Amino acid sequence: MESAPGRANQKVRTRKAIVDACRDLARSGAEVTMPQVAARALVSEATAYRYFPDLSSLLQEALESVWSGPEEALAPVAASTDPAERIAFATAYLLRHVHAHQGAVRAMISTTISAPTRAGARPGMRFALIDHALAPFEDLPPAAMARLKRSLALACGAEAFFVLTDLCGLSPDDAIATAAETATTLTRAAFAAGA
Repeated sequence: MESAPGRANQKVRTRKAIVDACRDLARSGAEVTMPQVAARALVSEATAYRYFPDLSSLLQEALESVWSGPEEALAPVAASTDPAERIAFATAYLLRHVHAHQGAVRAMISTTISAPTRAGARPGMRFALIDHALAPFEDLPPAAMARLKRSLALACGAEAFFVLTDLCGLSPDDAIATAAETATTLTRAAFAAGA
């Protein structure tokens, strides 16, 4: 009979194998499903579900270490005093990562659309990037800033990227450029109106 510490160690190794397998699939850009994760982790699907009740909880844990925080992500434009430049950079940064990890992003969106109560489980990278990009600017009244942030959430999110690539037929680079241009236009318009 295996000792209690041995079982505990095996559980830690199994959990790590499942998370690592999910992270590897996410980095590959391939479709991410629980059966694929389980196969890559060399465990049964039932075992994977014992450790994670659903795919979104597994994706959330697996993706935590894949994305940089907003300070690190926006370091190249940290000295910029142009809110539109900072937002354009944030948009391009986010959508390059969406493209690179699109299988995982699509799975997370699908999961939270079919179960809206799980929407809070989605990583909030878009909002953190928008907030950080606009943090230095107090030119806008709070209500105008809140409206701008909501508009940017539409323009620079994964959903916008998938509309541009899947429905409009743009290449990933053209989709990113289009979204960054849209985010720039929204930002300039909001600050011009605020002035």
